[in-house]
Amino acid sequence: MYVLSEIAPPDKAKNINQLEFWISTTLYILALISICSQTTYGSGNSYRFEESGIDFSVIENFFLPELFKISIVYISFLLFNFCFMPQLTRKNNIALNVILSVIVTAISVITWMVANTYSQAYRLIEFHDLNHGYGLFFGEAFTYIFFLYLLFNVYAYFNEQGLALINKIQFLKSYGKSIISEIFMAAKIWLISLMILMAVISAKSDNEILVFWLIAPPVNVILAFLSIYYIIPNLRKEMKGFGRYFWGNVALSALIIPLLLLLLAGFMGGGNAVPLALVLTLISLVCITTPAAWYIYKNKFEKQTEIQMLKTELGKSDASLSFLKSQINPHFLFNALNTLFGTALQENAERTGEGIQKLGDMMRFMLHENMQDKISLMREVEYLNNYIDLQQLRTSRSADININTHIEEQLNNLQITPMLLIPFIENAFKHGISLQQPSYIKITLQTKENTLYFDVSNTIYIKADHDPEKLKSGIGLENVKQRLSMLYYGKHELIIRESAKEFFVHLTLQLDLS
Repeated sequence: MYVLSEIAPPDKAKNINQLEFWISTTLYILALISICSQTTYGSGNSYRFEESGIDFSVIENFFLPELFKISIVYISFLLFNFCFMPQLTRKNNIALNVILSVIVTAISVITWMVANTYSQAYRLIEFHDLNHGYGLFFGEAFTYIFFLYLLFNVYAYFNEQGLALINKIQFLKSYGKSIISEIFMAAKIWLISLMILMAVISAKSDNEILVFWLIAPPVNVILAFLSIYYIIPNLRKEMKGFGRYFWGNVALSALIIPLLLLLLAGFMGGGNAVPLALVLTLISLVCITTPAAWYIYKNKFEKQTEIQMLKTELGKSDASLSFLKSQINPHFLFNALNTLFGTALQENAERTGEGIQKLGDMMRFMLHENMQDKISLMREVEYLNNYIDLQQLRTSRSADININTHIEEQLNNLQITPMLLIPFIENAFKHGISLQQPSYIKITLQTKENTLYFDVSNTIYIKADHDPEKLKSGIGLENVKQRLSMLYYGKHELIIRESAKEFFVHLTLQLDLS
């Protein structure tokens, strides 16, 4: 059984092929190259050893400590992202993976501390008690590794469950499926950048950059999504231009920064990192995010609308061309049908005459009204009824065939694309009727306000090997799916379920008034 309107998630690739592996490996290799180049041309910390009167060895006091530090961080990231956290999110071997995570963190803290005692040995002479110095080194290593690995695990968890978590935010679904994946990717990029900054920025320098990156990207991303999916579309509906949008965002940014200042006041501690980060955030909101969001909207959504319109027109042209090709002297066919109808009446063949009359009505509908973009729902329903009545003439003598229809009479002003519903009924009669076995077809059609509800269910029988219909594919259903996606984008829900013995179709359609 399957549901057409539900989109199954894509299969996950092997972890080794994931983007995170290649990014982390590339950064690790670049770090190795940087260490090797500094080893060759001299380390920046050698002068500190000379000032402290301590012998400096490039291998012992720089190369090996830095090699161990970056290697343990690289290996730990791979373990958390590809081994421990995926198992924890799936609730597999929880206790084992928690223990292994603690062990890896402890080993990392010890490795980082020991490495720093060699690379920063010049600091030890400041302490009268070496144990106090080692304790300080341990505290710094523990703090740094704890927050870095916490970020590793947050990212690894978000990588596994982030998409599902964002999908639970109901109001986002009204803006389309693309916003979910876009928010997910934006959050992943931000977390990756934070991990890189945490890995390369020491605990005592360049904290301003880290604080800025903690504040600015989330605020800018939120304003960008708000602008693209809410502010700009509403302004475009009111025929407002870039000027109204720009100054509105300037006012909004001016409100955001004081609110952030109030929220982060407790973290300022007399330093300039938070105020500087907020000033830079304000500049980026006004000078970068605001015009970038306008550009993205204009190039993405308005071009998508144009492409959708072109696809719709192309689909109509293709359908019209196919229909024109299928016409074979309709006047001759109508004259022939009229002759057969008159002959049937002369011979008192009422059922034959009724069938010919309905077939003629269907052909007139296909010839004239099928060429229009929209027709009244009443005429579409008349065509459906004629088709069903014609099929019942063929099956009425079989007691094992049950055709149950409940099609409401349409006295409203609703408009629908012609020949949109008939493929589902044709498919039911094509695959759901057997003259040798009990079978049924159930068809319901009703409207409520401007919404159409259409259901078709039928039995399924495998065609015999000699049946010419067996080799034909369901072109009609595929065609109607494409037409729905082009002509009723965002205005329909099509659900198709199929089992071994039954086929079910449910269509909900938002129609326009004439």
